[in-house]
Amino acid sequence: MADSVLYDVTDGLATITLNRPDAMNALNVEAKVALREAVRAAAADGAVRAVLLTGNGRAFCVGQDLKEHSELLARDEESGSRATMSTVGDHYNPIVRALAGMAKPVVAGVNGVAAGAGLGFALAADVRVVADTASFTTAFAAVGLTADSGVSWTLPRLIGHSRAADLLLFPRSLTAQEAYELGIANRLVAADALADEARAVARALAEGPTLAYAAIKESLAHSASHSFEETLAKEDELQSRAGASRDHRNAVVAFTAKQKPVFEGR
Repeated sequence: MADSVLYDVTDGLATITLNRPDAMNALNVEAKVALREAVRAAAADGAVRAVLLTGNGRAFCVGQDLKEHSELLARDEESGSRATMSTVGDHYNPIVRALAGMAKPVVAGVNGVAAGAGLGFALAADVRVVADTASFTTAFAAVGLTADSGVSWTLPRLIGHSRAADLLLFPRSLTAQEAYELGIANRLVAADALADEARAVARALAEGPTLAYAAIKESLAHSASHSFEETLAKEDELQSRAGASRDHRNAVVAFTAKQKPVFEGR
């Protein structure tokens, strides 16, 4: 991976860290490519049972690197190209698709401001552990753009259509407390405890029933666009699959023996 994104796998937990602190983890092309490859690597690695996505410095991610973006737009204008805006399909969509769709839980450790695509990445995670000094903003309309990075799908499902529309049409900064009250933040912690708490949450998930977590993610995604009856059928299918896992069998044995189950992710 490039220096702009750090990648580490330890005991089943993949930690992906945006590492452009001087630029508030703004996303230049190098960082977007590195993040896309890191997330894909975590999704494909059978040894990875959970993922922690976070940032170095005072920001989680402020979204697009507008300095580089301006230079690329000027180059496009000179050449008559529209190549710069392909970043949504080339980078942002694959990143959030992998985060939301991978068959293992993803924790976003939001250490600071999450704006634009940075907000999208946080919302694509399954759990958001947020420092009390962090903030969130949609940012898109402020630079003449519409939502991307999955925000038009994830945000209204978290806070409702009306509130999502308001935040997208009138971009403004939400404090961590406001984000918690709206349901964007799952856990709110002191800034100096964020790194430890986010890692502890991700570590607990890495030690849990990975196949069951994958089924939970799949069932939630399915239910968002299917009827009640279709959802019941999907639950039946997924429960049969989970019930055949070694983790389920071992957990039942441990329960009857009044012991704590040890999950293997199988």
